[in-house]
Amino acid sequence: MSASFKRRSEKCAAVIAGAFTPNLRSLPVMEGQILSEVVDGPMSKNRPPSTLEGAFCLHQLYHIDRRGLLRLSAEERQGIIDEAARVLTVLNQRGEKEESGACYRVLSNIADLMLVYFRQTPDELAEVEQIVSELAISEYLTKAYGYFSVVELSLHGAAERYKKLLSKRGLEEDTPEWDQALETELLKEKETQRARLYPEIPDDPYICFYPMNKKRGETINWFMLQPRERGMLMKSHGTTGRKYYGRVSQIITSSSGLADYDWSVNLFAKDAVDFKKLIYEMRFDEVSAVYADFGPFYIGIHTAPEDLFQPKLPAWSDSLLAKS
Repeated sequence: MSASFKRRSEKCAAVIAGAFTPNLRSLPVMEGQILSEVVDGPMSKNRPPSTLEGAFCLHQLYHIDRRGLLRLSAEERQGIIDEAARVLTVLNQRGEKEESGACYRVLSNIADLMLVYFRQTPDELAEVEQIVSELAISEYLTKAYGYFSVVELSLHGAAERYKKLLSKRGLEEDTPEWDQALETELLKEKETQRARLYPEIPDDPYICFYPMNKKRGETINWFMLQPRERGMLMKSHGTTGRKYYGRVSQIITSSSGLADYDWSVNLFAKDAVDFKKLIYEMRFDEVSAVYADFGPFYIGIHTAPEDLFQPKLPAWSDSLLAKS
């Protein structure tokens, strides 16, 4: 290596070291802190809203091989259906752990059957999934879609209330004392909202289930809005939803890090047209029109377990022939 080349190399190394060394003085990087925050400056003050989490939720959607079932003898087919009905009835019951479950026939060819379960732990949902897979009827079921999430209440409107409450106590944000006091308040809120966090599936005849995201692109990014702005947008969104009080109820679940979408929505109604009316009207809310991305929509009809797999063709044919 020539002396001049060596001097140039050392000079370049010094320049590079000088350029980066000041920005690395904040190391070590704390858990959850991204590298750009170390290189470019302090962490953003943009905070997520406080949330309350409750029951874990599992959606299982299947195609049913009805022709395969019809090829069985009537006795064998009925035995398989009876076993499935008994087990699914038990799985749907509301127990001491505030479990809940329901069965739905799905409209259109995207699926035939949807099972929805709420349990306190993922382990319990895994057990439910295994029980269903071990039923004789499972030989005639093909999975069409599945979704795992957890019931969530986002406290957008409560952020300012908590801030004022804790500030009056003389606490400062971003301190251990503040975090501990906030955690205590959230635990109180969780007990107040327990019925919503561990819901019982309504008996309404129709369900509309769909996953969704909030946009996080280069120009439109929900997660970079300031908390106050997000809160105002969600408040306006809630005003639209309250117009349908008594007609449509909902269970919102969160799935960030659990599924391909960030949330799922479960709507329940006595009249399926209310789904269309509500969602169409909400499309004009800024939070939906600008910031929302929606996944597939699944419409189901609440069905008793004993009626899920019964063949309809013979009864339908007899009725049609009687009219001719």
